[in-house]
Amino acid sequence: MTIVTGKAEARRILQPGKSGLLRKMWEHRADYAYVLPAIAVMLIVIAYPIYYTIELSFFKTPPGLQLRDKTFIGFDNYTTILASRVFWKVTWNTLIWTLGSTLISFVLGFAAALALHRDFIGRGVLRAILIIPWVISAVAASYIWRWIYHSDFGIIGAVLVGLGLADRPPNFIDSVSTVLPSLIVVNIWREFPFAMIMMMAGLQTVPEQLLSAAKVDGASAWQRFWHVTFPHLRNVSTVTILLLAVANFNSFIIPWIMTGGGPSNASHIWITHIYELAFGRQLWGVASAYSVLLFLILMTLGYFYVRALSGNERKEGSA
Repeated sequence: MTIVTGKAEARRILQPGKSGLLRKMWEHRADYAYVLPAIAVMLIVIAYPIYYTIELSFFKTPPGLQLRDKTFIGFDNYTTILASRVFWKVTWNTLIWTLGSTLISFVLGFAAALALHRDFIGRGVLRAILIIPWVISAVAASYIWRWIYHSDFGIIGAVLVGLGLADRPPNFIDSVSTVLPSLIVVNIWREFPFAMIMMMAGLQTVPEQLLSAAKVDGASAWQRFWHVTFPHLRNVSTVTILLLAVANFNSFIIPWIMTGGGPSNASHIWITHIYELAFGRQLWGVASAYSVLLFLILMTLGYFYVRALSGNERKEGSA
């Protein structure tokens, strides 16, 4: 009787009419055989490093990382991080970097997409030009902008001095007060084309019939945008913002190459600070604890990203 009841309960949970992860896995159970090799590789190159990082975060490690010499210290690495003033400074830098880069990139990309959605002569050429920052290597772009910002030979400083707007070239990336905004400008320059492409794709899905009907009813351009265009772009906007936020929170190349976190930790964000702790100061346990916290935050953002995609799929299915 118990066995029969258990089978009935299992069928109820995995019943096609029910929703949830278990139902999807049960429906596609035969498909997993084809991806088992890929799953095995992922377990080796992803799952094990994650497990080892979590384990290492509970140990005090010697500089040489001899595993036999590491000492278990529990949550001391985490308490050390939370009690550090550098941690809160780096966290504040990371928030400014992520929010500033994400929101401004999205707004500029959205505005560019709206402008390029109209037909005009040279639209294709302008699209190609605006995409250039996104396709350029981040390493190459970082070195180019280092020279543009250079206090002695930079083109921006030379132009400002030449126009009489400054007595001498400003120190964009050598000053504590200007280094982070300067790096955010570079990051926005590289990322807004991505937002532009995403929003241009979203604009293609807005029904022209609704826009024409709203125009016939006397709606202004702003009313057509707010009540017709924007509601259709809500999902793609959410996905774009989340993708930008994840990329910016985990961004490494631009701040590290351009400043290395300096001066005085003014441009350090989480990922660059973790790299410095691990490979610069060889504090492997503390760096691992930082990495675990970063992993949890990125997993949270990833959860909202998956929810946004699932919401899109449900709406497309119901349509």
